[in-house]
Amino acid sequence: MDPWALLDEINEIKSKGVEINEKNLILSEAANLILPFHKEMDEIREDSAGKSKIGTTRRGIGPAYEDKVGRRSIRVMDLISEKNLDHRLETVLMHHNAIRKGLGKETYKKDKLKKELLKIAPEILKFSQPVWKRIDEFKSQGKKILFEGAQGILLDVDHGTYPFVTSSNTVASAAATGSGCGPNSINYVLGITKAYTTRVGEGPFPTELTDNIGEKLGSVGKEFGTVTSRKRRCGWFDGVLVRQTIKISGINGIALTKLDVLDHLDEIKMCIAYEIDGKKVDYLPASVDDQFKVKPIYKNFKGWNCSTKGTKNFDELPENAKIYIKELEKFIEAKVASISTSPERNDTILLVNPFSD
Repeated sequence: MDPWALLDEINEIKSKGVEINEKNLILSEAANLILPFHKEMDEIREDSAGKSKIGTTRRGIGPAYEDKVGRRSIRVMDLISEKNLDHRLETVLMHHNAIRKGLGKETYKKDKLKKELLKIAPEILKFSQPVWKRIDEFKSQGKKILFEGAQGILLDVDHGTYPFVTSSNTVASAAATGSGCGPNSINYVLGITKAYTTRVGEGPFPTELTDNIGEKLGSVGKEFGTVTSRKRRCGWFDGVLVRQTIKISGINGIALTKLDVLDHLDEIKMCIAYEIDGKKVDYLPASVDDQFKVKPIYKNFKGWNCSTKGTKNFDELPENAKIYIKELEKFIEAKVASISTSPERNDTILLVNPFSD
């Protein structure tokens, strides 16, 4: 967690008339801090990576994770004690300043950074609580708890398109690990996928379209990254990848979004297998070399060439759209729980309610 970015977001939300307090915002006391030198290291690596560029957000997340697993990270709880913070800063800066010297970069001054952290510490600490304990209280009260993942499963550091991944586990089970609620707390996993496939940043993308259709999907779907506003790469729906992520993450149902983006295409394709060096495979292999060799094998569907925007009932969809959705559902081996037919929240066809008792 970047403490300065968090405070900026809180102030932005407050400026829109939303009350933010210790009752509706809880910050884990064990959250690791993203500090200025993490962001700088992220930028240095990306700028000097050449063909090995990962395509990170340059927000310092990767370097901060390295400090976490290296047991030198500064956490929210460290802001409570100036003495403890002083010690933790010495530890982390001994590591980073050595690297910065080797790169010819200016080193960080402990006292300056400590002063900056202590200045914002009261604003951060007032939200700090043992999250696992609050979740346990909610459970005992019979409240419904929703965990939201911020990254796609194929960006998972273990199960994704490594090394073109994020620095953490993004599979559904990571929600239990990160929150401390236990795996028996999760009773429904909803996966979210578009009616086509996109990717932000570098890395393998078997069904990517670099032609006019890919451009059209990006334009109609307004495909730009939510964090960096980078243009997303677009391609046909990759059923192999979606089915693989469903199995890895234990997904019960799928929220299928942006169906309306496909409305005016004569033909629609779905990837149902891969070919690697002449051999047919039904999954994405772990080797990045093989991932870049993958050639998609498609099943073709007739487009429906009419608007689905605003449709709220499955039976009212065009026949060819229903055929596409049913075949997609059958192939990925998971129920389509909902279908979005426009960016408007109410334009949703709800087929399964995962939150009903």
